[in-house]
Amino acid sequence: MSKPSFVISCPFDTYSGYGARSRDIIKAIIELDQYDVKLLPQRWGDTPTDFCKDHKEWMFLWDHSTQQLTEKPDIWMQITIPNEFQKVGKFNIGCTAGIESTGCDKGWVEGLNRMDMNWVSSNHSKEVFESVSFENKHPQTQQPMGTTKLEKPIYTIFEGVNLDVYKYLKPSEVKLDLTSIKESFCYLFVGHWMQGDFGHDRKNVGATVKYFFDAFKNQSNPPALILKASTGRNSYIGREALLDKINIIKKSYKKSVKLPNVYLLNGNLSDTEMNELYNHPKVKAMVSLTKGEGYGRPLSEFCLSKKPIIVSGWSGHMDFIDPTNSIVLPGNLENVHASAANKWLLKETQWFQVGSKNATDAFKDVKNKYKNYIVGGKKQGFKIKSEFSWESMKQLISETLKNVPEFPKEIKLSLPQLQTPKL
Repeated sequence: MSKPSFVISCPFDTYSGYGARSRDIIKAIIELDQYDVKLLPQRWGDTPTDFCKDHKEWMFLWDHSTQQLTEKPDIWMQITIPNEFQKVGKFNIGCTAGIESTGCDKGWVEGLNRMDMNWVSSNHSKEVFESVSFENKHPQTQQPMGTTKLEKPIYTIFEGVNLDVYKYLKPSEVKLDLTSIKESFCYLFVGHWMQGDFGHDRKNVGATVKYFFDAFKNQSNPPALILKASTGRNSYIGREALLDKINIIKKSYKKSVKLPNVYLLNGNLSDTEMNELYNHPKVKAMVSLTKGEGYGRPLSEFCLSKKPIIVSGWSGHMDFIDPTNSIVLPGNLENVHASAANKWLLKETQWFQVGSKNATDAFKDVKNKYKNYIVGGKKQGFKIKSEFSWESMKQLISETLKNVPEFPKEIKLSLPQLQTPKL
């Protein structure tokens, strides 16, 4: 008996967050062995492609690829932003990371409503989509014409960590060479340095650098900050742009002020190399003063190193961050700055701003009382391992797909053999 056809349109072959999300979901659905899975490859902005060719363990995905649909699939899934969702199959699933602020564009809700079911990465995204509504008015008379709000089922499918790749390593098992970094105590940031004036980019990288400088300026033996960052594409121009941003922050201090070192790591690292970076003995803690996350995958991956993490206390990552075992920073919601806003991230919405004193105090406290945070780091790592692994995500996907109705199956008709009467 044939399996239901399951066609997934997504950027699985790209170097992007959505590419990683796509690969994880596809692999889980294929391994369930309940569907005939086909993939429609898509691009993701201007991010590089050929991920699978560079990572041979993922080349099997191309065995499932197709360039066009020949018939209406039983299940259709799109992994992208919601305004692009289209109803193509007999049953349609929209999958998106969600939103980093407190609201979204009306077109996103309309896209979610075009599907039969929607998946998001975090409870933050789910709650935002469930709470927003838009009043509709007649274009000529401006008379009320009802409300646009979410009407379709929505489920949180977290982004599970691959425990075969991301795991605790002993110092002797780490091969990544960081000898060019002289400091033995380093904080690590991982993420894109996106658009936005100082203090207003989504990952809050500029403020992270500034608060780090404030915490350790004029010290005789300060720690270092490692920025594993890019502008979205890894290039010489992008690297120079990031170095310029760091230098602008440096120049805001008097020349007599001695500042700690900030190191920029710019370029692709494999998953194995990223795990070695997380586990490197010079890396003592991760920091993310993010303004908003749909999930925050690097944060969950880092936790497996069993080291402390300093993080903003709001949005998607709070699904897996335990405030009793991590350094969760308070702050306030503020409007998205015009310099960071775009047609999807609206300046009328809000996101999080960490208090500057809370951030500088956290930097100092982790450095000065590091032993106090070791047990919490281990407990946070255990939480990820036991509750937020890829295998746990696969099980959640299996349970969620039980809400998809069964499709009519072709049954071979077996007629009884009739006795021919004798004349």
